[in-house]
Amino acid sequence: MTPKDCEKMVIKAVEAMNKKEFVKSLQILSKTKKIAQDNHWYREEFLAVNNIGANYYMMLDYGEALNNYLDAYKIAVAHLDEKSEMTVLNNIAILYSRDNKIDKAKDYFSKAYELAGKVNNNTSKGLYAINLTIVYNEKGNYKTAKKYIDEALKLTADSPYYLLAKSTYMETLVNLKQYDAAEKIANELLPKLNGVEYAEYRTQVYYNLSTIAEQRNDLQKAFQFLQLAEKNNLNFDFKENLFERFSALYKKANNIDRAVSYKDSIMAVKDSVNRIKNGQLFENSKIKFELHNSQKDLAESKGQLTSQRSFFIKGILLAIFIVLIIFWALRNSIVKNKQQKIIEQNNAEIAKLELEKEKKNKEILENQLKEKEVLALLEQEKFKNELEAKNRKLTTKALQLSTKIELIDDLIKTLSRESDDLKNVDLSNIIQQFKILQKQTHEEESFLVHFEEVNQGFINKLKQLHPDLNSNDIRFLSYVYMNLSMKEISIIFNITPEACRKRKERIVKKMGLDENIDLYHYITVI
Repeated sequence: MTPKDCEKMVIKAVEAMNKKEFVKSLQILSKTKKIAQDNHWYREEFLAVNNIGANYYMMLDYGEALNNYLDAYKIAVAHLDEKSEMTVLNNIAILYSRDNKIDKAKDYFSKAYELAGKVNNNTSKGLYAINLTIVYNEKGNYKTAKKYIDEALKLTADSPYYLLAKSTYMETLVNLKQYDAAEKIANELLPKLNGVEYAEYRTQVYYNLSTIAEQRNDLQKAFQFLQLAEKNNLNFDFKENLFERFSALYKKANNIDRAVSYKDSIMAVKDSVNRIKNGQLFENSKIKFELHNSQKDLAESKGQLTSQRSFFIKGILLAIFIVLIIFWALRNSIVKNKQQKIIEQNNAEIAKLELEKEKKNKEILENQLKEKEVLALLEQEKFKNELEAKNRKLTTKALQLSTKIELIDDLIKTLSRESDDLKNVDLSNIIQQFKILQKQTHEEESFLVHFEEVNQGFINKLKQLHPDLNSNDIRFLSYVYMNLSMKEISIIFNITPEACRKRKERIVKKMGLDENIDLYHYITVI
């Protein structure tokens, strides 16, 4: 074997990986890794380990992928150049990004970006600048995102990443509320985004156009562009974003039934994603088991070959020794050889039976472990489903409560406006009864009890982090945690939307947070 032979094996493994033949790909890469380690071929070892990580990434096994990427990073730092180091840093950053660990992703993208600048690799530097733009957009730091995307557009002008840079630039402009400039870029991009390979770009462009239309209060166009985004979307994970937007638009159009329907669809998408990931983890376990067996068979075959070779050499030496030294003892030697062979065969049979017995015991233990893992996953999924169902029930109850309060307000206003004689005792009594009912509805205190039952620990964590909050503040934050709008919360508290916004500002200030912070995002990650 030579280093070139190892590189050919890596290419063959990558081809199998692209065809989703993960067992075959991992077998080839494991063998390549062993050969490279034995010969201290660090470049080939790096390629093998890095692509093992890529296999597990495509299999959605992010933990195993990260372990291999980190091993590849150690090899690159200790023995290779900056190009290898920045490649695996980018892979690690993408992995953290997929796992919604944005700060970690930013750190590794930044390291890769700095290394690309150090080695004057403008194409890679442009790609990493695009990735940093996406990260800063997700963090809400749009000015920094604009700085990186401006640089990316210059660096990728003649590279395959230019269309990606332009679509990311459009998204950044939308976040900065520069809608005219963003719309102009969309009109330039769409004619160039033909074919399945650009489906993700088209989806993002239509999604951003929908946002622009909504900001201009053109709900009809917003719905049209969002429907086009849904039509072009091939990414199952992005369905959740699309359904969230549909729900928000229908809510803005006062179509509460459709809004709630899309909220339920979001839950269904999350359930589907969890089922896919759980199923994929089970398939990954089977693949790991098959890979382990193939490695074991390879080791056994190698051991048998060594044993046979040793036995053959000994036989030849023994025969030469017998022929040259003791011809007269030939018959006795042959008999002894036969006896020795019989003994060795018996020993081999015994060893074989012991190995088979040990293998069966291992299989039984592994099956028991698998059963326990599956039961644990099922129990976890059941708990998660129950929690989501209770949250949906609690959200529905809050919305029903807000509708009830709003209806009572309307009745009181209508009866007061249409009354020509305010001294009419019966009508005054009716209005008074509605006001009492309205007060009782507002003073309903069972909400926090039910909320704490569903979201155990949330209120305690909130009190630990911000002990100055009173019960009304905590109740207000609980409604924000349920993703209710300021209008819905104002109805529940029987205050105006403006008073509700001022209460929010007061609570943010009491919590010691920046006034521009996304309060919903903050309290959902504590």
